[in-house]
Amino acid sequence: MNARKALCFTALGLAAMGLASPAMAQTRGQLRLPEFAALAKKATESVNVTLAPQVLGLACRFLDKSEPDEAAAQQICTSLTGIYVRKYSFDTDYAYPKEDIEGVRRQLSAPGWSQLVGARSKKDQTDVDVYLLIDGGQAKSLAIIASEPREFVIVNIVGSIDLEKLHELEGKFGVPELQIEAGEKAPAAKAPAPNK
Repeated sequence: MNARKALCFTALGLAAMGLASPAMAQTRGQLRLPEFAALAKKATESVNVTLAPQVLGLACRFLDKSEPDEAAAQQICTSLTGIYVRKYSFDTDYAYPKEDIEGVRRQLSAPGWSQLVGARSKKDQTDVDVYLLIDGGQAKSLAIIASEPREFVIVNIVGSIDLEKLHELEGKFGVPELQIEAGEKAPAAKAPAPNK
């Protein structure tokens, strides 16, 4: 691992440990995520990324400008104020508190949030929701909540979002593959097939 990547991982690690000031005022579009601290002990896999403004700026500086995909992600970072990801996988069904997930979903009923995708599959027991916060005709925050019996993921990207460039963040800073293609008008989440 080279020094640049080591510094980037260090910045991400500091963010994940919560060294960003919790006393900072919450930014519009930032979801209030439960701590989920106890879930990490039960989970077979966990991802917890908290990139508040000051840490996000630091982490973005370590992206390699000579790599086209990292340079594009770095450009997007300049308009963002936070990236928050929580992902947990388990060996058993519903080892996580479903009420906590529903509590996050309820926040998306606040004024300004618009649902782009709402997919439910009773057969596979999956739910996928994709929301945008629109303010003054601009996308100011993206929220994705996907849950299935043995896994859930919450992604909250806060700041001015260019939907045509959003795919550049996939696979960086803990943001999962969202299956977003350049030129799409709205993000397409990996949604379950309709239950017939």
